[in-house]
Amino acid sequence: MECRYPRRPAALLLILLLAGAPAASLGADNDAALPAAVSPAAHGNAAAPENADVSPSPPVEEGETEPAPSSGQEEALEPSFGEEPPPRTADPLQPVNRAIFVFNDKAYYWFFKPVAKGYSYLVPQGVRKSVRNFFSNLAASVRVANHLLQGNLRATGTELLRFTLNTTIGLAGLFDAASDGFHIERKDADLGQTLGRYGLGQGWYVVLPILGPTTLRDGAGLAGDAFLDPLSYIRPPEAAIGVNAYKMENNLSLRIGEYEDLTVSALDPYVAVRDAYMQHRAAVVRKKPY
Repeated sequence: MECRYPRRPAALLLILLLAGAPAASLGADNDAALPAAVSPAAHGNAAAPENADVSPSPPVEEGETEPAPSSGQEEALEPSFGEEPPPRTADPLQPVNRAIFVFNDKAYYWFFKPVAKGYSYLVPQGVRKSVRNFFSNLAASVRVANHLLQGNLRATGTELLRFTLNTTIGLAGLFDAASDGFHIERKDADLGQTLGRYGLGQGWYVVLPILGPTTLRDGAGLAGDAFLDPLSYIRPPEAAIGVNAYKMENNLSLRIGEYEDLTVSALDPYVAVRDAYMQHRAAVVRKKPY
């Protein structure tokens, strides 16, 4: 494996093809992601609730004391200092992201999905799973390196053992012998997760053509992981793009319907995909080491 990233311009498209099926979106409302602490109601600009009692309080007679507020009113009047506002997705590029999201959506329905369906009709599922296993086994170098960077020696050893078993008993990785025969499951890791474990925030949310949703941190991680992926060093670069495109379509053929399940019933598919991605990546970083 070489130690430099390919210099040719085609390598950029190669990076975009590494992520799999595109995610698509149609529209979002940034206000939906605003924490309650910065909503108009918090500043007294919101109208009273529809069922609220807005009648004036009766005047207090001379010599009488004004009744003390109930405990519920006291709680409402007291500011809450112990609660943190929910995290907000930084999406300053939303107009551009939405446009790219629509492009990805059309590309998925008009090209990627039909090709994947035709491919799945011609190629048996068992063969497609073996192809997926083969590419996953090649990517063991990415997982091993990131587990090492995270200081997770146990997961590093697990991935090295899986690579050995799958490359030998699994016939160059076509079969997942480590999982099927020895119950040794894959331990996923990537550079975006590693950077998050060291405290780097997600940064801006970004939608890339073909690639779909990512963030500044995860996008940089994807480029970094490409240095360790053997597919990045196939020559000529056009062949590498073709191999990665095939990998993408093969993976998509085994996952048709997942994108539809997320977006079809959503009021705003853009928000649905964005929130699902951000929550997933946050969970990946928070997850306890293997």
